[in-house]
Amino acid sequence: MKDFYQHIYQKQQAVIDMPSNKAIAHWAVSLLHLLFPEQNSKPVNSVEEIESAFKQSEADLYLLLFKAKACSNCDIKKISARFFLNLPDIYQKMLTDAQAILDGDPAAKSMNEVIRTYPGFFAICIYRIANDLWVQGIPLIPRILTEHAHSKTGIDIHPGAFIDEYLHIDHGTGIVIGETCRIGKHVKLYQGVTLGALSVEKNMANTQRHPTIEDHVIIYAGATILGGETTIGHNSVIGGNVWLTTSVAPYTTVYHQPNSKFFDSKPLA
Repeated sequence: MKDFYQHIYQKQQAVIDMPSNKAIAHWAVSLLHLLFPEQNSKPVNSVEEIESAFKQSEADLYLLLFKAKACSNCDIKKISARFFLNLPDIYQKMLTDAQAILDGDPAAKSMNEVIRTYPGFFAICIYRIANDLWVQGIPLIPRILTEHAHSKTGIDIHPGAFIDEYLHIDHGTGIVIGETCRIGKHVKLYQGVTLGALSVEKNMANTQRHPTIEDHVIIYAGATILGGETTIGHNSVIGGNVWLTTSVAPYTTVYHQPNSKFFDSKPLA
């Protein structure tokens, strides 16, 4: 047993200065509170105070990257600075997501309601923060961030996925979006949708394993769409509980026939 205890002790020493998952998530949530004061009642008295708060957030990100030993051959100071230079664009995309929810959900009465209460909005905001860091080559922290959102909302979005503007996640629980998935503009996803891989062999790690969803697609609850060669054409509708492993042409609706083993599809126009 002594060797076992020694092994555990050595592991503890190796990570003793690493930031906790809780600290990493706290940084991102605090940043969202700066971007969306609707979520935070703390008063801010001046533009200078806002600027100071963002500079502190940048310093906090640098410290997290430093302590996490984020990457061996990268300049974490430049990465931190670049993230905050990108932040206005990230914020604008977040606003399009909130607008998509407000426009697409009759139950949403105001932008304030969407920002404060919708789990889909929270999950996509955390994804957009994580994705920027992922694209910059940070390997672990983005996964910690999206798994935090997953634990809070039941929405599992890999930070490596590409998601364009105006994503509407409705309800959201059980949604899975894989690492190499590509999602266009004005896409609407309901609860239980899986955009996954058809095969999970390790040698496929550097290939596109997840589907492409083009612009203006609606995917209803429980649909499963798999495979890197599967493309859902723009302006299509995928019905609930559909299982797809082949591509669908634009302007097509695909729906499940309850009394059949098969799925039927037909053009929308």
